[in-house]
Amino acid sequence: MNQGGGLHHSVLTRIGADLTSGRLGAGDVFSMEQIEARYGVSRTVVREVIKVLESIGVATSRRRVGVTIQPESAWESLSPLIIHWRLEGPQRLAQLREVSELRRGVEPQAAWLAAQRATPEQIERLRAAAAGMAETGPKGELRTYLEHDIDFHRTLLEASGNALLAGFAPFVAEALTGRTDHDLMPDIPEQGAIDWHVEVAAAIGDGHPELAEETTRRIVTEAQTAMDEIDAAGD
Repeated sequence: MNQGGGLHHSVLTRIGADLTSGRLGAGDVFSMEQIEARYGVSRTVVREVIKVLESIGVATSRRRVGVTIQPESAWESLSPLIIHWRLEGPQRLAQLREVSELRRGVEPQAAWLAAQRATPEQIERLRAAAAGMAETGPKGELRTYLEHDIDFHRTLLEASGNALLAGFAPFVAEALTGRTDHDLMPDIPEQGAIDWHVEVAAAIGDGHPELAEETTRRIVTEAQTAMDEIDAAGD
């Protein structure tokens, strides 16, 4: 997540935890002074935080009223910040499932377009990312594997040549990161899923849109199935 550094980032993280845990709820109203005291930060930091909260629909700020928390229905559900908050809270599995459902509708189409529009540089990046996954996955090097996985899907979306599809990359990155951070990845990633990434890169490089689309659909479906199995095993 890239929402600023230092105190700004820290306060947003703490507010997110308060919201997803229910310690803060719709209709709660705070003055600037109360926010300063609650989170132990300066007025300048509070102003910046409020700007972010207003920009994603989480709060409104009015003179002589204060800062009012809005109902979740008003929140910008596709904000990477909100996705990150939910992945850190009790709504984690529901949020991952929602992103997975959206991925199944978005990424196969992006792959179909990428097979017709990808540049040589993007094709090389896809192949390199898939190769990195193939190298680190069987060794259980999950953090490095995650970096290659994020790069693969970001490049895939960018290679579609569609700015709206490319804009979906931060949401995918949050979902992939959340899956790893919260132990919803197998200790050793499925070899079949790794192979499919290699096959998608090859299909895009060779200009085969139908194959790229179908194999990408397998990737995103497998990811949700694997999470469901790990969750069920933990019950």
